[in-house]
Amino acid sequence: MDRIAFTIFGMSVAWYGIIISFGMLLGVFVAIHRAKQAKINPDYVIDLAIIAIPLALIGARVYYFIFAYNPDIHQISDVFDFRSGGLAIHGGIIGGIIGGYIVTKWRKIDFWTFADVAGPSMILGQAIGRWGNYVNQEAHGGPTDLPWAIEVNGQMVHPTFLYESLWNFGIFAFLLIYSKKKKVTGEIFLLYLGLYSVGRFFIEGLRTDSLMLGPIRVAQLISIVILITVIGIRQYLMKQSDKINTKDIKGKSSSPKGKQRKKRKKR
Repeated sequence: MDRIAFTIFGMSVAWYGIIISFGMLLGVFVAIHRAKQAKINPDYVIDLAIIAIPLALIGARVYYFIFAYNPDIHQISDVFDFRSGGLAIHGGIIGGIIGGYIVTKWRKIDFWTFADVAGPSMILGQAIGRWGNYVNQEAHGGPTDLPWAIEVNGQMVHPTFLYESLWNFGIFAFLLIYSKKKKVTGEIFLLYLGLYSVGRFFIEGLRTDSLMLGPIRVAQLISIVILITVIGIRQYLMKQSDKINTKDIKGKSSSPKGKQRKKRKKR
């Protein structure tokens, strides 16, 4: 399949960019709908898209450049050469989180509430964006004779982009369902990070183009760090929520009505 979708004014537009843009756009529509359900001004989602998407792209490129940098091939000025290829999702997530933090501080809204709104949209965008790897014939695994193997350069290999895409679509569906049952604010976003990290850790082990830090696959290392961090933050948020609930219960029991009920019981 040709990587270039069309050319306009002498500039080539790649399918990869179109697919990623579609994923982002669909994610914005989903986030707007969820913002309305959470009684958050939908305009804040537009603010998030304007700020977080550019930061996510920059983060994805900088992250890739840091771990793939080769002084014999690259120049520092290449870091913002997006058309040369090379984007890392973990860097994009970091950039997106920074963008979200900026918006919540600017609009004076709770970060975790807004993060819960955006979490499903982020994993949806990632699920769709992975199909850009198929067009580019990249992010695939090693040789295999499985029935669903794809051919790359005359060799049948694991379609790891497909594995991750399906995993991400599954996470998206789960988050939408679990949103109605969440135990604490921020849990949906943390589940997004945690579940993605679990899938990425195992799928990364099949890939042949991993960014490396010595003998360690960077994506696997980052996935472990994220998962441990997510578990710790969730426990902290749960404890904070329990403290607030305990104070509310004590406050109600010490109210005039509560005291009257106690007196009645004594009588």
